[in-house]
Parts: sequence; structure tokens; C-alpha cells
Amino acid sequence: MNKFRITAILIILLGLGTGYFAYQNVNSPYKLGLDLNGGTHLVYQADISELAPEDVDSSMEALRDTIENRINVLGVAEPLIQTQVAQVGGDKVHKLIVELPGVTDIDKAIEIIGQTPILEFKTATTSSVGTSTEVGFISTGLTGRLLSRATLQFDSQTQAPIVGLQFNDEGKELFAKITQENVGNVIAIFLDGRVISAPVVNESILNGEAVISGGFTPAEARDLVQNLNYGALPVPVSLIGSQTVGASLGIDALNRSMFAGLIGLGIIMVFLIVWYRLPGVIAAVSLLFYVALNLAIFKLIPVTLTSTGLAAFILSIGMAVDANILIFERMKEEINKGLSMEQAIREGFNRAWTSIRDGNLSSIITAVILFWFATSALIKGFALVFVIGVLISMFTAITVSRTLLLAIAPKHYSFLFGHGLKK
Repeated sequence: MNKFRITAILIILLGLGTGYFAYQNVNSPYKLGLDLNGGTHLVYQADISELAPEDVDSSMEALRDTIENRINVLGVAEPLIQTQVAQVGGDKVHKLIVELPGVTDIDKAIEIIGQTPILEFKTATTSSVGTSTEVGFISTGLTGRLLSRATLQFDSQTQAPIVGLQFNDEGKELFAKITQENVGNVIAIFLDGRVISAPVVNESILNGEAVISGGFTPAEARDLVQNLNYGALPVPVSLIGSQTVGASLGIDALNRSMFAGLIGLGIIMVFLIVWYRLPGVIAAVSLLFYVALNLAIFKLIPVTLTSTGLAAFILSIGMAVDANILIFERMKEEINKGLSMEQAIREGFNRAWTSIRDGNLSSIITAVILFWFATSALIKGFALVFVIGVLISMFTAITVSRTLLLAIAPKHYSFLFGHGLKK
């Protein structure tokens, strides 16, 4: 038994194992996107009017991370949270897009995100208007974004519940600077735009710790600590749009996509077998290996599948077929030159390789660029699945098809290695 037959047996065993793994996981749900699994799509608009222009991007990133952490804590599967900038007239509108697969109750989705508190520290200022003195507040830049953690505490004298704050390193330095510059002045603590505490700074505070004593009940203080630890929003947001995708619609889209893929795969396999005969059978086996390997990788990474991702998967099947067709056409040319079957197979693969390599490489580069610059999760899903499919198609065409052909190649040309309707 030659080495190609041994390798072919190993490839077949690997294919059977991969196929069995994919089959066993059919009832174990793959990770599906919002359009296939159903869920809720929410659009929030961020109020950046109080932010300096240079702080907008970092604050929006902090907003996204905060909401993501809050949702992850609550156990929502595969949420998608991303920021978006839209041009409305001459102004830029900053939005936060939240997608929650599997959550089809909008009220529940909004409740999951919740009214996360906006925590701000502001210094008091006074100004004279006529005979009146007005008190105003100026932002210090110290917000809940710089909070490390919050804890529930009790006043040692009154036993009233209070909330202890510990800032991160950046917040600690900023808080020390603010208190040093405002000894004897008031630093007001705002929660959701409302003053809940306005203590006078007696001395600079260098340890990055502060206390909120807002006359809370124990339950209110506990809830505030919980919400602050989930993440105080660095900028206010308001809900401006919502949409639900029913689970039944998602399942219907998934079933239709799978049916289309099976029909397309079946037609391609029949064409390959009818037109290329035995090499077509090998190509069909290679395609089945390709499908099983893709499904296994989708499960192992794991890949979140969307309708566009399934479209990319089906499209990449065409790329795999294209590679096999190039190989078989080059083999036919070598056979016509009078080479033996094994020589024709080797030379056909060698000649086809550069075309396959360059064509697939250009597709991969395009998909990577698409993934890198895309702002939509659907487009990113398409690009990711397409890259995976193209890479696997190259492996199956060059390794699987080549090994199987060399393992069964007869010494002389036969009808089984004919082409089309010719003998």
C-alpha cells in the first residue's frame, strides 16, 4: 500500500470524525446572530454636550464597555454593543447600538440595560446678578467612568447607610488634584443630574476614596452600589429606537438558508460527478469534508452565525468548486499531452496551484479589509465566515482532493477519468 493510500485512509477517517462531531452538535445550538435567533435591537443616543471634543471618542468607548459589562453580568448570550456616528444636517450624532439575541421582550431588554446612574463630581461657583448671588456648578471631569468599585458602608456614629467609592489610578490622581485645589470649597456629588451630597473639602484626599451620604435607605444604598459596580455611565443616553426580531422569523430564515445551501451543494456535486466522472466523485467527497470541517470550526471557535454569514459559507463552497475545476482542467491538458495518470495529476495540481493561490489570496485580503473597516455586525460576520471558508477550501482542494486522486489513480487513462460527454 503506497503512502498516498495510507494518507487517503487517514483523511477519510478524519473526515468521518469531523462529520460525526458536526452531526452530534446539530442538536447543540450553534451561536446565532440576532437575525436568525430572534431578539431585540435598541438604539440609544448619547448626550455629549458636556464633553470636550477630545474626550468624545474615549467616553463613547467607555460607554460601550460599561453597557457590555453590565449586560454580561446579567447573562445575556452573545450581546452586541457598538458605537456609531451619524451625520444629521451639520451635526454629528453619537449612537449606541445594542443587540440582545434571544430577548424578544423590548421592555425586558430595556430593563436589562436599566437606568444606570450617571455619577459626576462638580465644584460650586458663585456669581452676582443684581442683588442676588447665584450658585452654579462646574464639571471637574471626575465621573463614574473612573470608578473602580463601590461598597455599602454604614456611618460609625449614626449607622446610616452610605456608599463608599474607590477610584482607579486615573481617578485617584484627578480626585487628589481636585481636592487640593478646592480646600474650603464645596464639591457637589451629582447622581443622574441631581445633587445628592455637597460636602466641603477640609483637606486634600490622596487615597482616591470618597463617600456618598445621600440619606439613603439600606435598600436604596444597596441598589446604588450594585448599579455603580455594574458601571456608571460616563455620558447620559436616551432610547431613540427599538426593534424586535421574532424567534419564529429567525428560525424560518435559518431553515430557508440551510435548505438553499443543501440544494446548491447537491446540484454542484451532481454536476461535478456527471462532467468530471471519477475526479468529480473525489471533488464531491472533498466538498463534504469541507462542509463538515467548516461546521466543526464554527462550533469550536465559536462563530456567531448570521444570515450574511450563511451566505458567505455557501459562496465559499463555490470557491472550493472553482479550485477543483481548475485542477481537473489542467489534468485534462496533461493527459492530452500523453502523460501517465499519476504524472498528469501531479502536474495538473502544480500548474493549478498558482492560480488557486492568487485567486484565494485576493479574496482573503478583500475579506480581511471588509472585516477590519466594517461597522455592521452582519458585514463582519460575512467577512469572517468567508475567510474561514476560503482557507478550508484551499486545504480540501490541494490536500484532500490531490491525495485521494493519487491514491486511486490507474496506471493508464480510462473512461472514469474522461471529461464531459467524451470517452
